[in-house]
Amino acid sequence: MTPADPDEVIAAARSWLGTPYHDQASLRGVGCDCLGLARGVWREVVGPEPFPIPPYSRDWGETGPREVLAEGARSMMIEVPSAEAGPGALVLFRMRPLAIAKHVGILTGPDTFLHAYERLGVIEEPLTQSWRRRIAFAFLFPQR
Repeated sequence: MTPADPDEVIAAARSWLGTPYHDQASLRGVGCDCLGLARGVWREVVGPEPFPIPPYSRDWGETGPREVLAEGARSMMIEVPSAEAGPGALVLFRMRPLAIAKHVGILTGPDTFLHAYERLGVIEEPLTQSWRRRIAFAFLFPQR
């Protein structure tokens, strides 16, 4: 697989800025959660989604040991070491130590990322040490 152009990924992601937060949604300007943002960027950069996302509860990442997000991303994206992830990479965060990765963001620069966050919607913010140390997995979008 050949990676997509990082500039195209970042432009697609930034087009979602200001989209309100809404669980399980993926409509630019209307509402999305962090996974919905990644799905929307996929549709713009790669094409139709390869499989439907089943409904999920707000606490889905609190139960079970499986890295569901990482497994799904691994099946259709290009995995890279987290330390080597650069602008345009999709990163998966562990929100608590030893928990599974359940939050998604897209790197927009060496020290910035974009994500959908509850109450804030889609925002771009600094990739602080607090966020950086939570990165568990990184993936590149494939070329169309």
